[in-house]
Amino acid sequence: MKTLCFTLGLLLLSVFCCCYAMPKALQFNTAPGNCCFNFYSRSIPFRLVKSITETHSSCLKQAFIVQTVRGRQICYSHTFHWVLDAYNKLNDTKGSGQQL
Repeated sequence: MKTLCFTLGLLLLSVFCCCYAMPKALQFNTAPGNCCFNFYSRSIPFRLVKSITETHSSCLKQAFIVQTVRGRQICYSHTFHWVLDAYNKLNDTKGSGQQL
């Protein structure tokens, strides 16, 4: 009986140590990936935009990060109208024919 309990304990311990799936509450690295501290104040042509992502919710200033086709990342304030329209055009209103 002791060997059965010992074997099961070792099995559970090895599964726990080797398992990479961990609940979010137990993850230790909860720091945001990219935050913005300075903002660009001019719009760029929409044809140069590759993607737009929102900053992590734990960043001090909420913003959008625009990735250009040349790989440049530009921070825009969360209230800048051009980036809001561009974000909606890329994510929500595909094919609506709306011009920026």
